Amino acid sequence: MATVETRALRKRFDGVAAVDGIDLPVREGEFLVLLGPSGCGKTTLLRMIAGLETPSSGDVLIDGRVVTPLPPRERNMAMVFQSYALYPHLTVADNIAFPLKAHGMRGAEAAERVQRAAAMFSIERLLKRKPRQLSGGERQRVALARAVVREPVVFLLDEPLSNLDAQLRSAARDELQQFQRRLGTTTIYVTHDQIEAMGLGDRIAVLDHGRIHHLGTPREIYADPADTFVATFIGSPPMNLVETDDIITGFRPEQFMPIEALPADEPVRRFTLDVGRVEYLGADRLVYGTLAPPLPPSRVIARLPAGPELPVSTGERHEFAVRERDLRHFDRASGRRVN
Repeated sequence: MATVETRALRKRFDGVAAVDGIDLPVREGEFLVLLGPSGCGKTTLLRMIAGLETPSSGDVLIDGRVVTPLPPRERNMAMVFQSYALYPHLTVADNIAFPLKAHGMRGAEAAERVQRAAAMFSIERLLKRKPRQLSGGERQRVALARAVVREPVVFLLDEPLSNLDAQLRSAARDELQQFQRRLGTTTIYVTHDQIEAMGLGDRIAVLDHGRIHHLGTPREIYADPADTFVATFIGSPPMNLVETDDIITGFRPEQFMPIEALPADEPVRRFTLDVGRVEYLGADRLVYGTLAPPLPPSRVIARLPAGPELPVSTGERHEFAVRERDLRHFDRASGRRVN
């Protein structure tokens, strides 16, 4: 295990800042997720940590030691790519053993490590097959086994589950988290999928335009977003944002309830909602509507239980409310949280 840190790390391509002065501390044994939309800089940041990209300025440190000048092979990190990058002409066993052979390890010791890594991911029966004979999930396990076999101090994972179907991704997330907890290896994981990030990360760094907008636990990022970008990027549906005077007021759809559903003695902020559409999603309903005057006509969403206890119908005007303690306020000019 190791700590990883970036200090004022920057990378420019043709004058454009892909990574713009990022300070990021990663704790020993932590599972840290880099989350953001396409083009936000998360993969470039990961590649600089790995040594595959040279920073324009700033440093990468491992256990407090600057490793910025070192090539990838001297950083003792293992990276798993989105494409898995398996050699099609090699067997699974040879793919897993490849990093060991690259470091001069052969014979019984290498074979023992390959067997141990394969057993960790339950792919012992696949060792004689070629990658073309494997499913997407099996290829993903081979790529992870190849990363594990060299016993690195840090794992770097660049969207390793994105090529799997939805059902397999869910199972793979669980396996990946169990594997990381078992080994305790410091892990940095890149994804654009907020479900992956929320489910896997001890902490999440939310990036956009080459900068970290919020670094915190999944609960902190969801409940107390640092700005309006994080508020609307995290959550499905995202946080409702309503302009009120010189601030923006935010609240989550599940906190936006018909007034009769809230205790009479609870301090609340009331809203009048013109209901435009009700969408049934099994256990939940999504209620889409527009806030009535005197507020600006903001479009908002409520997430309600699907049962008959709270009847809300399309076309009606209904009183909704949010507990005062659930409201979040943002500066209208900067988007930053002000409470």
